[in-house]
Amino acid sequence: MEAFRTLERLVLASGSPRRRDFLAELGLVFEVLVTDIDETPQAGELSVDFVARLAREKALAANQPDAWVLAADTVVVVDGEILGKPGDEEEACAMLMRLSGRRHEVWTCFSLCRQATGEFYTKTVCTHVRFMPLTPELCRAYVRTGEPLDKAGAYGIQGKGCFLVSEINGSYTNVVGLPMTEVLEALLHHKVIALMDGL
Repeated sequence: MEAFRTLERLVLASGSPRRRDFLAELGLVFEVLVTDIDETPQAGELSVDFVARLAREKALAANQPDAWVLAADTVVVVDGEILGKPGDEEEACAMLMRLSGRRHEVWTCFSLCRQATGEFYTKTVCTHVRFMPLTPELCRAYVRTGEPLDKAGAYGIQGKGCFLVSEINGSYTNVVGLPMTEVLEALLHHKVIALMDGL
């Protein structure tokens, strides 16, 4: 038996299989619509502002005014610099070595909106992550799996890259790509979903 029921039309404006799986595991009914926007940081833009801007732009780009649209953006930040997805294996190794034995931040912002009624909710969550000390050989072995090449910061905590992480302070699902505690609270508050009768 599912814990939640979907009351309103819900669109996930993301191609991320991790975000899709999170919603599906809750038993939510939703559509997937991948939006295409320019994800280049603006000059001097802080990471918290960058993820908030992209989450909002992705939600609006879905162009589904009568539905509730959920969009999100996640970045890895070290020394105040945003690490995006690596362009190749060499760049992935360089990113991992930069994170080696250090703490970094993972920022995710999600936007939940319904354009027809002007309702717009945005929330940003930060998680602190520490990596184990890495060797170049270990980095290359991980990169050869192919997993890091489509991940911000060149690692996936939910996959093979879990061994890289020695400590996490904050939301685990935020590092994967969607802070589910906060998302669930927003969906319930805006009556997009509800508890199943009897719960």
